[in-house]
Amino acid sequence: MALVESVAGWVPPWRVTNDELPAHWGVDDHWVRTRTGIAARHRSGPGVSTGDLAYAAARLLLERAGHPRVDALVLATATPDHPCPATAPAVAARLGLGSVAAVDVSAVCSGFIYGLACAQGLVAAGIAERVLLAGADTYSGWLDPDDHRSGVVFGDGAGAALVAAGPAGAPGELLGFDLGSDGTGHDLITVAGGGSRARSARGPAAPGDGYFRMRGGAVYQQAVERMTASCRALLAKLDWDPGQVDHFVPHQANGRILSAVAERLGIDPARCVTHLDRVGNTGAASIPLALADADARGALRTGDRVLLTAFGGGLTWGSAALRWAGPAAAAGGSAASAASARSAASAAGSAVSDGIPASRTTASRTTAARPAAAALSEELS
Repeated sequence: MALVESVAGWVPPWRVTNDELPAHWGVDDHWVRTRTGIAARHRSGPGVSTGDLAYAAARLLLERAGHPRVDALVLATATPDHPCPATAPAVAARLGLGSVAAVDVSAVCSGFIYGLACAQGLVAAGIAERVLLAGADTYSGWLDPDDHRSGVVFGDGAGAALVAAGPAGAPGELLGFDLGSDGTGHDLITVAGGGSRARSARGPAAPGDGYFRMRGGAVYQQAVERMTASCRALLAKLDWDPGQVDHFVPHQANGRILSAVAERLGIDPARCVTHLDRVGNTGAASIPLALADADARGALRTGDRVLLTAFGGGLTWGSAALRWAGPAAAAGGSAASAASARSAASAAGSAVSDGIPASRTTASRTTAARPAAAALSEELS
């Protein structure tokens, strides 16, 4: 069986509130909050890439876990450092993981769920005892500066999780998945330029082809319908009643989408884990960031039933269920984890090695002592 041992999250330090959005967008705090539920988002700034964010989140997690052996790295992202090669091998090298298997997964905002399934498969096949899974995106560099509808929603961030072999019934056990896609809707969420389709066309690229585009109304409808259906299929497979879900963690796309899916499933809104109000839609990073934040606040307990779901471009969607690991499943010793967390807290706002600025971050109690984790989490409040 595969277990989710621990999680951690990292966002860049540049925080942009609704009041700080570009004036020419013609939006204010009330407009953004009522339509999206978002109060702020974080931007990477010049010279900082998706690989940098993934490295920062993964390094934080490994430090707190006592640097356990990792046999593979899976990176879920829609904003890779380059079209070629994949970003994961470079991140693995920076982390000092040696010649481990490393691969990118591209399922846009569904990437972390797909990455979890890949990590479980590597463990189940006996290829890896422990997989480092990262979800990271830097949407700020892909957004049209004149497109306020996407600009108010997306932020940059990274989350990481350790997925390891373990006994059935143990805390952290991944219990099941539901995955799907519909390529007939591929044009609803796109970056038209940069791939072989655009390169094969004659003539210059169309203006704006390098920017992220989303048909909001159609995406909203598809997201609600697909995530609801996926969750229902997985709940039926597990023989869970919606009332048995302790924590519902949907991809943090939009506050209205989160509420609509929870309502259709019959899940109490109080059990819906929400983090987008502070960081926006961070793509493949949104679920691990939300989990890390909830855990740092003490909202998750060992053995809690957790339901994850996401929807992204492709179109892709997926759901996963697990029992939360809790502090007993930490890979490293508590003293080392607490020291690491204190070190990270004191470093916030300053520079760390490799030119990556330290950030305000969320942290998991599965890898850090509660007081230090709480202090880190509160920096995003």
